[in-house]
Amino acid sequence: MTDAGPHPDRGRHPRPFASVSERVRSLMRGRLWLQVLVGMVLGIGAGIMLGPSVAWIDPETATTVANWLAFPGKIFLALIQMIVIPLVFSSIIRGLASSGTVGQLRRVGLRVVVLFLLTTTFAIAIGLILADVIEPGRFVEGDAVHSLRAAASQGAETGTPPRFVDLPQALLGLLPANPLVAAVESNMLQVVIFSVVVGAALVMMAPRQAKPLLDLLGSLQEVCMTVVRWAMRIAPYAVFGLLAQLTTRIGFDAIIGMAVYVGTVMTGLLILLLVSLTVLYGGTGITPGRYLGKTRELLLLAFSTSSSAAVMPLSIRTAEKKLNVRPSISQFVIPLGATINMDGTALYQGIAALFLSQVYGIDIGLGGMALIVVTAVGASIGTPATPGVGIVILATVLGSVGIPPAGIALIIGVDRILDMSRTVINVSGDLVATSLLDRWAGREQSADAANQEKISPREPP
Repeated sequence: MTDAGPHPDRGRHPRPFASVSERVRSLMRGRLWLQVLVGMVLGIGAGIMLGPSVAWIDPETATTVANWLAFPGKIFLALIQMIVIPLVFSSIIRGLASSGTVGQLRRVGLRVVVLFLLTTTFAIAIGLILADVIEPGRFVEGDAVHSLRAAASQGAETGTPPRFVDLPQALLGLLPANPLVAAVESNMLQVVIFSVVVGAALVMMAPRQAKPLLDLLGSLQEVCMTVVRWAMRIAPYAVFGLLAQLTTRIGFDAIIGMAVYVGTVMTGLLILLLVSLTVLYGGTGITPGRYLGKTRELLLLAFSTSSSAAVMPLSIRTAEKKLNVRPSISQFVIPLGATINMDGTALYQGIAALFLSQVYGIDIGLGGMALIVVTAVGASIGTPATPGVGIVILATVLGSVGIPPAGIALIIGVDRILDMSRTVINVSGDLVATSLLDRWAGREQSADAANQEKISPREPP
């Protein structure tokens, strides 16, 4: 018996690779965290192939290729940074205006500032204790260390501690004399202060007078979030290119040479994360696994970009959509936290300062440690949430206790890896604080409503 016609599958060969490719695409479709994770792995692999460890091609060509690979990442960061100022301005004002009353605004504002100061101080304390116990500076030897010690013994330049008499002028400088100049210069703390002043004024105004400006700011906020959605479409490619460029430039040899120092910082960041997750579970009932599952996209992106500001729009969306935080809390706390809440950076500064004091053979004592805490907390407030700024803060901290800032050259090679890791802790700390404050504010509102009902019972029908 013969077939009436050609069989549709006759002559065709199975395409297993096409089937696997389709399965991979279906698995990654709609899962931004998985796409970012794949981009991270591929980027590191590409950087190793291009970098000095493998030396697959000559260094000049490798640098050119890495710069082109990082081009989508530069576009991503430029898009986000373009809308950070208007987003912070609109979010803080709308968040404050949504608080309802001056009393509630005062309670939330005071608590968030106190909470951020306490967590930052606690983070520095953890870093100092770890560095004092492990003593990573004792494990570093070589020509670079000997040259640094020789420069210190010959009277190398040291920093000057901040003078108390200059404090009033420094505090006055926090107020933006010209808000437009503060925005142009990306002075985030002055932008935040101006936004808080405007938001507090709107709370005290009549609702009819405040509504037009709030509606305008609502439209501005939605425009910013639309730009964020555009940027998130290229996020996996941005992560791939940025990590490829980073690994091409530094390789893994620099990290291995400072393994104990890097391990000390990583251990401190892990301890800080575990403590914050424990506090979150005790205060809100959110388990660590559930929290990490809901925030994985955000934390992976924070690790890749090394910028709290770059992921701030996604932080607000994650808090509202994944953690069910009210917009009145998230839109006020997260922009403020991205400006003054730098737990991971504070811990890093404590470890780095003590590490360099050990390298130089300088005993700073308990008084020096206390001064590091005070200086690091003050210096971290208002620091731009951009890559590499932790080094600038560290120079201020070192100068406060007489450690030569030239020692930064010893740790600059591994700073970017640590910067990426501490950004994750900074962003996570903002989310934890937002969830805690939302839960506390919700309980107080429920208690106030219950008390009001007792005072004004319902009239009988």
